[in-house]
Amino acid sequence: VQLQASGGGLVQAGGSLRLSCAAFGGNWLIVNTAAWHRQAPGKERESVAMITKEGRIWYSDPSNDRFAISLDKVKNTVYLQMNNLRPEDTATYFCTANVWTPSDGSIDYWGQGTQVTVSS
Repeated sequence: VQLQASGGGLVQAGGSLRLSCAAFGGNWLIVNTAAWHRQAPGKERESVAMITKEGRIWYSDPSNDRFAISLDKVKNTVYLQMNNLRPEDTATYFCTANVWTPSDGSIDYWGQGTQVTVSS
């Protein structure tokens, strides 16, 4: 199983981006949980949001209504919609997922990072 992240880029403050992270590999897989994390230069990695296949959602900052995580269980893709972006959102964003396959059971996977840069 691999996780392929995409959707990062350069955007002006106030703009929006939607990050995608697709899980693929094998004939059949189920994404049990998926999450987005980020790491800004010189800072520690931090979790941003998590979602389960049952639809339970957790945000590291519940007061942040600018970000929304969602999971497409048919496409096995987790999204992070980011609106009203701020320069402090600049970071490399990573996705992780706990994925079940018939051959391996449930395993945690990491995707490669996608860079988000917000200019002021």
